[in-house]
Amino acid sequence: MDNLGKTARETGPLDLKTTHLIQLAASAAIRSEGSVHSHTRRALEAGAKPEEIYHALILLTCTIGFPTVSAALSWADDILKGKKKK
Repeated sequence: MDNLGKTARETGPLDLKTTHLIQLAASAAIRSEGSVHSHTRRALEAGAKPEEIYHALILLTCTIGFPTVSAALSWADDILKGKKKK
């Protein structure tokens, strides 16, 4: 699975930052706190600004609902505000 993910990221037309923002959104949709932490961290490492991370999550409100987005924002804040380390 790791090789599949790596190959998909490296061979597609999307840049690394965009791929992590997409994976962040998917992580929020499935309510995976650990994955939101991981992809928030990875998106930052790929050059995403905090505002882009917040925007990627807020865009989901009409799709996955406010309570789920609110939870995902709090999980992203764990990383963005330094509450949770690697």
